[in-house]
Amino acid sequence: MSVLLTRLPSRMPSIVRRQAVVRLFRATAAAFGRDMPDLSGLSREQCLLEYARFTAQQAEQALCCGENLPGLQERLYQNAYRLSWIPGRLLGVRSAGDVVALGRLLYDLLDIVFQGESTGEIVISRCYFSSFYSPEVCQVMSAMDSGLLAGLAGAGDLVFTQRITERHACCRAHFVLAVNQEV
Repeated sequence: MSVLLTRLPSRMPSIVRRQAVVRLFRATAAAFGRDMPDLSGLSREQCLLEYARFTAQQAEQALCCGENLPGLQERLYQNAYRLSWIPGRLLGVRSAGDVVALGRLLYDLLDIVFQGESTGEIVISRCYFSSFYSPEVCQVMSAMDSGLLAGLAGAGDLVFTQRITERHACCRAHFVLAVNQEV
């Protein structure tokens, strides 16, 4: 594991946690081609609630209106990738295990219990968004998960095998670095 990753605190300060949600919100709103609501004066928890409502509504609208879903998912992926690429480089992410370790910290910012192995196996036992998202919305928004983790590594693939929104007890996924990927 990267030496820098071992030195990160297990929980980020509240100001950092709020700013991370705001940056994610901005990137997601841009992918949907929408303006982000004003979050002035809101706590991180309130920002996260607004984000959950906003993304559920926007994804549901895209699903109902026959929007180009592959195009939308590509924008979500790319915007999330850009958010996580610099932290991945700065922290010396070099392996699927590093991605999982940093992913745990990032997902904690979103009130998601994210656990994983150095093999890239991931289990999400609790997801803040599962009570807001239908299975279809969750599938659309999973492009953000793929982009965030791939950005940390510089490339890679995240494949979900089950989701909480599909009435499973947890989400299960597997992250693999791109073939011949040297981070």
